[in-house]
Amino acid sequence: MSLPLYARSRALPMTVAVLAAAWPTTAWLADWIVAHSDLGPRARLPLVVLAPVLASAAIGASLYTHSEELDRTAVRPWWPRRACQLLLLTAVAAGLLTAAVPGDPELYGAPAMVRNLLGAVGVTALAATFIGARLSWLPMLVHTSAVYLGAQTGPEDPGPVWAWSVQPGPQPAAWWTTAVLFAAGTCLYALRGARPEGPGSRR
Repeated sequence: MSLPLYARSRALPMTVAVLAAAWPTTAWLADWIVAHSDLGPRARLPLVVLAPVLASAAIGASLYTHSEELDRTAVRPWWPRRACQLLLLTAVAAGLLTAAVPGDPELYGAPAMVRNLLGAVGVTALAATFIGARLSWLPMLVHTSAVYLGAQTGPEDPGPVWAWSVQPGPQPAAWWTTAVLFAAGTCLYALRGARPEGPGSRR
């Protein structure tokens, strides 16, 4: 399968367009939240938590394939293309979302945004492998909702490892957690692909 055909079969142009639209939207919301709150950069926590989840959902949608039979019978291995797809989309999303929240790296700025994106993409890729690309957004949304509603964190309270998405700044434990999640999700998706969906699907 040629690269243009591969890109169209995974709806990559639409995914890139969605990620590109996320940058001005996130930047505007970040400025508006800070301007209308007395919490300063800390007010951006909801945005730093939710924007990566939405970006990872868009990336997860591109992991669905309409050509399961073709994938299984292809002569060339698929894992390089799958890995490149996931890495490139993550890099695009990281660059755009980072530009939307400049400054204040110790609180809820660019480092936290990138960290949360890596973790969200990792969880989404793992979910696509086990439950399918169409529902790959669900585990990350459930996790984020539970963590955001239940965790209390601050600069001197890093919180538990499972609450990595709400931790401020470059917390080492949070970064290690998201690095493991991203590496595991990327490797597993690259090797296995998304779980087949629909009638007659099989592993």
